[in-house]
Amino acid sequence: MSAVDEKTGDLNALYEDRDAAWIIAHALQEAFPGRMAFVSSFGAESAVLLHLMASVDPSAPVLFLDTHKLFGETVRYRSRLQHQLGLEDVRVIGPRKAELDESDPQGTLSMHDPDKCCDLRKTRPLTRALTGFDGWATGRKRHQTAFRKEMDILEFDGRHYKLNPLAAWTPRQVVEYAAEHKLPPHPLVRQGYHSIGCMPCTSKVVDETDARSGRWSGQAKTECGIHMKKTED
Repeated sequence: MSAVDEKTGDLNALYEDRDAAWIIAHALQEAFPGRMAFVSSFGAESAVLLHLMASVDPSAPVLFLDTHKLFGETVRYRSRLQHQLGLEDVRVIGPRKAELDESDPQGTLSMHDPDKCCDLRKTRPLTRALTGFDGWATGRKRHQTAFRKEMDILEFDGRHYKLNPLAAWTPRQVVEYAAEHKLPPHPLVRQGYHSIGCMPCTSKVVDETDARSGRWSGQAKTECGIHMKKTED
């Protein structure tokens, strides 16, 4: 067994019966001190993970992917949450202009090759931004998609450890936590958007029982790519 596999297995065993706040505190202070970032879309459920993180360490780095295709409501929501939660280190990252000029000069790539668009605007910028970190945390949950159903609390994606402290949370837990702590909802939620990404690839939900049914509606695509397992170059 490799050192990576051993560490991942040991931490998963430790985290399995712990609550999310404890997991986040351990990851920030013990497992990956000074080497853990939180990646947030500032979308429909982002406030919960960010509130938990801020309650442990508001100075922990938060990486926000501005794809240049976001809803204006998302950008304004980021500013509101950053102020309300006291987030001290929100880093806005995004695609390189030279790469956009070469691969998506008209800004229409998402219409005919959404996978390539996600790689250009999300995966590459995040890969660059994670240089210097050992791990990153997400707000993913097992109930969201078939791809996420079996995910562990801690994964290794080929380059970094990936922490999913809310993996076992149910939709009800998310709603109750947000209400208990008076967390403001994303303004588009009340309009029927229950999972919010880039404008061209996000619509109102087509199935009220599936919060992500408004993402890449009508396509087999369910993930943008940043959560797909990577291999070493």
